[in-house]
Order: sequence, then structure tokens, then C-alpha cells
Amino acid sequence: MKQLTIDVGGTFTDCLVLEESGELQRFKASTTPEDPTLGFFAAVGKAAKHYGQSLDAFLGGVEQIVHGTTLGTNILITERGAKVGTITTKGFRDIVEMRRGIRNLHGSMFDMFIEPYQPLVPRYLSLGVEERTLYTGEVVTPLNEAELKTMAKKLLDEGCTAIAICFLHSYANGENELKAKRLVQAMAPEVYVTTSHEILPVFREFERFSTAVVSAYIGPALTRYARKLQSELKERGCTGRLLMMLANGLVQVVDECVDRAVYLLNSGPAAAPYGASYLGGLHGKNNLLSVDMGGTSFDVCVIKDGEIPTTVDSWVGEHRVAIKMVDVPTVGAGGGSIAWIDSLGLLRGGPQSAGADPGPAAYGKGTDATVTDADLVLGYIPADYFLGGDVKLEVKRSHEAVARVGAKLNMDTSQAGLVMYTTINTVMGNLITEVCTKKGHDVRDFTLVAGGGAGGIHAAAIAKQLSIPMVIVPRVAALMSAFGMFAMDLGLEYARSFARRQNKLDFAEISRLYVEMRAQAKKDFARIGIAESQLAYKPTVEMRYVGQFHEVEIDMPPEDLNAENLKTLLENFHSQYEKLYTYSMPWRAVEFLTYRLKVTSAPRKVEMALLGRASSGVESARRGARLCLFEGHAKAVETPAYDWDKMAPGHKVSGPALIDDKTTTVLVVPGFTCEVDPHHNLVLRAQ
Repeated sequence: MKQLTIDVGGTFTDCLVLEESGELQRFKASTTPEDPTLGFFAAVGKAAKHYGQSLDAFLGGVEQIVHGTTLGTNILITERGAKVGTITTKGFRDIVEMRRGIRNLHGSMFDMFIEPYQPLVPRYLSLGVEERTLYTGEVVTPLNEAELKTMAKKLLDEGCTAIAICFLHSYANGENELKAKRLVQAMAPEVYVTTSHEILPVFREFERFSTAVVSAYIGPALTRYARKLQSELKERGCTGRLLMMLANGLVQVVDECVDRAVYLLNSGPAAAPYGASYLGGLHGKNNLLSVDMGGTSFDVCVIKDGEIPTTVDSWVGEHRVAIKMVDVPTVGAGGGSIAWIDSLGLLRGGPQSAGADPGPAAYGKGTDATVTDADLVLGYIPADYFLGGDVKLEVKRSHEAVARVGAKLNMDTSQAGLVMYTTINTVMGNLITEVCTKKGHDVRDFTLVAGGGAGGIHAAAIAKQLSIPMVIVPRVAALMSAFGMFAMDLGLEYARSFARRQNKLDFAEISRLYVEMRAQAKKDFARIGIAESQLAYKPTVEMRYVGQFHEVEIDMPPEDLNAENLKTLLENFHSQYEKLYTYSMPWRAVEFLTYRLKVTSAPRKVEMALLGRASSGVESARRGARLCLFEGHAKAVETPAYDWDKMAPGHKVSGPALIDDKTTTVLVVPGFTCEVDPHHNLVLRAQ
């Protein structure tokens, strides 16, 4: 039986097939934004054709599909979500709009005309009802059911298709929220209803309310998509399990996802660091820079000592999302990023993207000059072998588009293309430097793992710019996120807030919280046919020094917390704090805030196939040469091109060189060497 991972990105839909032998087969199709299921089945259809089967017959032999998508993120950023109303505790309907007074994130501090934050829910659709729960969980004012029904009717009459119920301190006791949810669902079963404590059962009202509203905003569209996909797979004879990739680095079945749609944000990019970690491990490297350059964006994840970082401080656009997410900062720099001239006459690249439609000028539809067009003009991309020859690139259109940019800069076409290439590399290099510097790391101590369809062309140039000594370009580089999904655990995360200082901890209450979370996990996993004996538990707690605002997550002891092991836990906190910030304050009191439980069921272990060493020289893999222009060279250089499929472990080339594949091209810049490893990955090193 085969396993599939499918990542629907902004430009391409990637399909990766893992055979029982450990061999990986790669397929790409254009993403179809109007209906992503079309691109999904187009990519799977290419896989079926490769195996000489019909689509239905192929799907019938699939054991499991893991699916990641940027659909939720795109809905939120492009503001194409549902019409949402909120019902909250009376007197607190402006919490999300006030947002702690945080200014517009993307405005300049020198801009005198920054527009105010535009909430997803306009004020007239945010209504209050009588109810009150204290931080202790005590319900002091029961829900006024008659008022709730009145307010719900107002929202339904206004045409709301989703309702978020957000009551004060519901993290401590969700009774009133659940009661309100049942009443609204009884009135309008077709309406998408979400409660804040089911989405994010932790303290801080703004963060919880905002996250719940985002989930309601994207929920209806994601639910329709997931249900349609689920139904079509079933109709086509697929009996395998469909799992969705979550933002926190776990996977879960559709039925557990649709009610918590916010967890599907950034679900594709969250997988790439896990693939990078696996590949780095093959070379004994655990300090890694996982980068993924696709058609629309450039994602970076700093992996230190093999740990994939997560964060609860995310913003998507201008909207606060406080769920735990894999920490993958991004910038609008991809193959489809459009070149433009700013008001100062300077060349810029992105964040605007040509996407999949119309795409770069080379695709035959668009007219804007993109990074892909510049790469084609410079000779880096093979016009006759893009996506293995499935897409014929129009070189003339690329030259015309880049020439128009050059005319504005008084440059010829080749010079303009080289400046575009250098500019976008600088944008990406700056993001890597920024992310590393904020964490107190030196980029020169890391190995760059380059993913994404455009990553191989730019990785060595970025490494050269930042003095990074080693680059790994995986065989599955163009499908990096899809590959990472093979390393995912099926799981869920639970959280309970119970804020106390270290001298006022209630050990019995803390034990009760974990008993509750384990019981909920047992119930949730039983629904999808997984027994408790198959589950692994990882308890953690968020701690901080008294008076601070941000927390540090620390592993809990394996046994129940008590006065004796509390000392060890505090020592671990001081040690981790010093590791993160270079100092600690052991004399200062510590607060315990949120208790978390990560529950997983391990997937089948992934083993990549090993290849035999080359029996002939690297020239046997030669497929020709292309004239390429490089920085520091006045004239184009005849650059040898090799076929990645024909290269074998032990083959080595020196830059400049090109290595072509049906899903990507790797550019070995002057000053770098490239060698094929035993798993058919490329390892580039600075000379």
C-alpha cells in the first residue's frame, strides 16, 4: 500500500508518493484557487498515470493521505471569509477591536495617516449578553437564555453564516459558552458556531477572542472544502485515511479539524522544518536553517539542537492568532514575486506575486516581470524542461517583461535580470539574518536546507552572501512541505490555564487538570479508532518570572508535581531561561500559568531508499550547457548542465554548474562544489 502527502500551495499543488520500498515519487500540478480540489486531483492524476493506473484504481491502493493547505491563510489575508457575528459577555464586545492598543503592524511609525485596525467582525455584529464566570471557574451569573436567543436572531437576520461565542474566563469553565452554542445551533443548525474555550482554553481574553473569531471566519469555507474532498475521495474508491496537517506540527482526521479551523492556518509550511530535521540528521547536522522558496513566499525556520521551535505569538496579517504554531517567519519572496520600482526609483521584489494565475510572463498569460522570468533570462532555468517539460516557457515574453523593468533603470535586459536576482536574494538573506539574530544565533554556525521549487536556484547564492558553509538540497526539494508530512505524528494538544505563583501552587488541582486532559484525549482518540495504549503523552507548563509578560515552556516531571520535584522543575526553568536569554534570575519568584498536554500516536517510520555509488563519471549525466550570467562576470559563462536523475552517489561537480530535475533546478554558483549523497540529495559546500 502507498502513502501520499499533498501540499496545496499558492502556485503549485505537490503530491509525494512513498512506496513500500522507501522510494519517493514526485508530482506537481498548478493550484486551482477557485476550487483547490481540482488541483488536488490533477496532481494525484499525474501519480496515477506514472503507475499506469486510472485515478480511481490508484486511489484504491492508497493507505493514507496527509494533506496540508494554505487555503485558510489565503482566505484570511484576502478577506474572503464568512460573515461573522460575535456574542460576548455584556460590556466586553470591543475587546477584539481595542486589541490592547496594539498599533497597525504593517504601518510605518512615521506615517501620519495609518488606518485603524479593521476587525473581521464590525461593531454592529458584536453583541453582548448577560452572563459572568469568574477566573476561578465559578459561574456568578447564569446565561440569560432569552437575551441570548434575541441576540442570535439579530445576527442571523443580518445574514451571519458563522458565530463566535466568547465569554469572559471561559477557559476556567466553559459551561455558559457551551449552553449558548447549543441554543444557537438549535435555532440555525446550518450556521457555523464556535466557542472560544474549545479553540483556545487559556487565559488572556483578547488573544482567545481574536483566535476564536479567526476560526469562525475561515471555518465555513474550510469545512466545505474538507468535506467535499473527503466525499470525492470516497466516491473514487479511496478507503485510506485522510489526515490534515495542523499548524502545530501534528496531523489529525478531518472530523477533528473542521470545528477548530484555525489550526489549519499555515498547515503546509509547518511541515517543512520536520523534513529538514530528518534530512539534516542524515548528515549529522542538528543546527539547521530550513528554508522553503515557493511561488509566492519564502519561509524560514531556525532549528537549534534539533528542536523545531513553536510560538503562541503569531499574527496572520493584522489578526492575532494565539494557538501554538510552528515558528516559520515568512516574507513575500518567491518565484512569482513581481519586480517593481518604488517612489525613490529603487528596484523592489515582492511581496506582490503573480501566483498560479496569471503567473510569470514566461507562462504565457502574465505581463509582469517576476523572479522566475529573471532566472530564465539569466539562463538558470531550462526553458524546455520546466516541470519535466509539462510547462513550455516562453523565453521571449520573459525577456520583454524584464526589459521593461530594465528600461526604467537604464539597464539592458541581462543587467536588469541580474539585479532582480540579487535583490530577491537580499530580501531572503535579510529575513534569515533577522530571525537568527533575534534568537542570538550566528548564521555561519548553521547548515542551510533548501526547499521549494525555486529554492535550489537561490540557495547557494544566499549561502555565499551570508557565509553559510554548507547547503543541503533534498531530492524532494520542490515538495519539501509534502515530504515533511511523512514525519508527522497524529495528535492533539490540550491546554488549561491555572495561574499561581510557586509558593501558592495547588498540587492536587494541577494533577486534576492533567487527569481531565488525559481523559479528554482518550475520548477524542477513541472516536477515530485509536486505543489509549497507542498514545504517548508529553506534559509541559508555561512559566515566567513574576512581573514578566512572556512565558517559557518547560517539560513537566513524569510523575505528579509535588514539593520535591518542584525544585528540579524550577532549576530546569532557570537553566532554559538562561539558554534562551543568556541570563537568569534564580532569586526571583516564578509564576506557573498554562499547563499543556501533547498527545500523539506515532506514524509509520520513514526510511529513504539508499542508492549504490556511481559506476561512471559525472559526465555521463551531462545534458548540455547554458549561457548564464553571474554577479562579478562581465559576460555570460557557458555553464554545464546535468540531469539529476542520472547522477548517482559520489558524483561531484564544481561551480558554476546547473543540475536540472523535473521539479526544480539547482544552481551551483562559482566558489561552491556539489556532491550527491547516498540518498540522492545534493550537498553544496563553499570552497
